[in-house]
Amino acid sequence: MRVFVTGGTGLIGSAVVAELLGNDHTVLALARSDASAMAAEAAGAKPLRGALADLDVLRAGVAQADGVIHLAFSNDFSSPDALAKAVAEESAALATLGEELVGSDRPFVTVSGTPYVPGRASTEADPLLTDGPVGGRGRAVTAVLGLASRGVRSTAVRLPRTVHNQGTGGFAGMLTGIARQTGVSGYPGDGAQRWPAVHALDAAVLFRLALEQAPAGTSWHAVADEGDKVCDIAAVIGRRLGLPVESVPSETYGPLGPVFANDQPSSSTHTRQALGWEPKHPHLLEDLENIQP
Repeated sequence: MRVFVTGGTGLIGSAVVAELLGNDHTVLALARSDASAMAAEAAGAKPLRGALADLDVLRAGVAQADGVIHLAFSNDFSSPDALAKAVAEESAALATLGEELVGSDRPFVTVSGTPYVPGRASTEADPLLTDGPVGGRGRAVTAVLGLASRGVRSTAVRLPRTVHNQGTGGFAGMLTGIARQTGVSGYPGDGAQRWPAVHALDAAVLFRLALEQAPAGTSWHAVADEGDKVCDIAAVIGRRLGLPVESVPSETYGPLGPVFANDQPSSSTHTRQALGWEPKHPHLLEDLENIQP
C-alpha cells in the first residue's frame, strides 16, 4: 500500500520508512525542510513538503495514501511552555488526519508512550495517562483510537522510554546529552527506577505489522527490554564518556524531571503473541556501548 508517514526522517521514522519500503509498500513522507526532503528521497520515499502544523498539507497527504503512520513530534522539552506547544500541535494534526480518514476503513497508526502503572509493568490493556506534562498526547491518541467506531482502522504503537540505535535516542540519549554538558553521568533519585527500551529497527517492524494486521481500536507495546535500572544506564554512559556517575536533582531534567523519576517498566507479552513480533536487535545496555567519548 501507499503509506503517508509523518516524521519519516527521524531516528524512528527513518527505520519505519526503510521497513515499509523493504516490504513492498511505497511511502509519501512529510518533509518540513529541504534537508528532510532530500533524506526522504535518498531513502526511496516521495517527499511532501510541509510541517506538522500545515493542516492542509496533511489533508493532501491522506488523500494520496492507502494508510497513515504518524510519528512526528517536535521533541522540544526545554520548558513547560515548549512542551505544551508541541503537544497542542500534534493533537491538532492527529485530529485532522483522523477526520480525513473517517469512513474509509484505511489504517491509521499513531504513536504514544507506554503508560505508567504504579507497582507493576504496564500492559497493552492499561489506559494512557491523560494528565501531567504529556497528558495531552494521551488524550489525543485516545481520540484516535475512538475513530474505530467511525470507519477508521486506528491503532497505537506505544513506545518505551528509550528507542535507540547505535547508542543514541530516547531518554537514555537525553541522559547522554546532559552528561556531556554537565560533566556528570547523572540519574534522578537512587536510580533504581526502571525504564523500558527497544531498538529502532525492532520498533519499525511493529509499526509495519500494526499497519498491515492490527484490528481497529487496538494498542501495542514496542517493548524489548521490560525495564533497565536508570543507574545501570547512567553507569554505561559514564564509563563510555569517562565521567563520574552520581545522583543529580530531578530539576536537571526540566519539565521531564517528574517523569524521569518514575519506575515505569512495561510488558509486550500480548503484542508478541498476537502479532508475532519478536525483537532481534541489541538491547539497550549493549547498544549504549556504541557511545563515543
